[in-house]
Amino acid sequence: MAVFVYKFGGTSVGTVERIKVVAEKIKKARDQGDHIVVVVSAMSGETNRLTGLAEEIQFHPNSREMDVLLSTGEQVTMALLSMALHELGCSACSYTGGQVKILTDNTHTKARIREIDDLKIKQDLEKGRVVVVAGFQGVDEYGNITTLGRGGSDTTAVALAAALKADECHIYTDVDGVYTTDPRVEPKARKLDKITFEEMLEMASLGSKVLQIRAVEFAGKYNVALRVLSSFKEGKGTLITYEESEMERALISGIAFNRDEAKLTIAGVPDLPGVASKILCPVADENIEIDMIIQNIADDATTDFTFTVHRNDYQKTKNILETVCSELNAKHVTGDDSIVKISIVGVGMRSHAGIASTMFKVLADEGINIRMISTSEIKISVVVDEKYLELAVRALHKAFGLDKEE
Repeated sequence: MAVFVYKFGGTSVGTVERIKVVAEKIKKARDQGDHIVVVVSAMSGETNRLTGLAEEIQFHPNSREMDVLLSTGEQVTMALLSMALHELGCSACSYTGGQVKILTDNTHTKARIREIDDLKIKQDLEKGRVVVVAGFQGVDEYGNITTLGRGGSDTTAVALAAALKADECHIYTDVDGVYTTDPRVEPKARKLDKITFEEMLEMASLGSKVLQIRAVEFAGKYNVALRVLSSFKEGKGTLITYEESEMERALISGIAFNRDEAKLTIAGVPDLPGVASKILCPVADENIEIDMIIQNIADDATTDFTFTVHRNDYQKTKNILETVCSELNAKHVTGDDSIVKISIVGVGMRSHAGIASTMFKVLADEGINIRMISTSEIKISVVVDEKYLELAVRALHKAFGLDKEE
């Protein structure tokens, strides 16, 4: 019998009526003879509601207790879905991340999965039950509840699929696949039938909200066939797969963007060995992720060091840099939290020259100034002022022919 892992996001299980629809979809698959494991998110809006309650009590809520609190959202959904399956005459059993057990490290609110004990799930599947697992959560070695960060239910689903050696992992969302860019910004965006793990990993890391980056990493590492589908309409969605040598690759597969960027510069830093670590280590020690980095060396033996962080970490990072600035006898710290990152992605650009120059010319023709540039083998990213986001995405989408059918 084939084994499938289904994951349903918050909008897919946002109401009791939608949970009932999901239950019917699952029962139909189960009646065809497949083994089904379901991973669920909290009902849409629930995580924000719980976060709001916590912030009414503590300005900066204790991270361990936040994990205890936020994990309840998925538990509500898993229990309701199991009830809905029972009502349809379909045997089901629900489990929290701790019951499964999904063992994580002890980094509260951003935990990483270490291993999964799949024995209990396999036993239930052999008995013909649908297994419903709360996404987004696990336990550390001391039994503390942990959560995997925003979008962590995707990671739970892919990790379970890897552990169970599932035939496919289906991620059901409110979109019917992966698009060349966000259709809300560019209405001519096109749904992709296939995309490589490599491209999807870049898209996820660069701001595409369809899948969480760690879920794509897991899928690529363990070769889990991953498919993005809609909960609300039929279709084959988008298959995420390894690149096939015989596939005719488009030059560019998609355009990703991230509104949640902020840029910081520490100016006039002495240009000495080890200065980068003195700047970045205090930031990393606070579990703040750094993205693009640029260093400019001046004639007076000093350097300006610029990098980007998530916008939510902007003020915290700026405070850290103010301290570092004083310690290094640097000139000053400046920042900007009204920027965005726009990236073009495609394995096809490996064998084509001139992609960067085309991108820069398109932006120049639209009067858009580039603040930072970062490149890799299959992507080029630029930082621009936030007000130019939609104009830049639409111009690039047209210039690279992404609005045309393959």
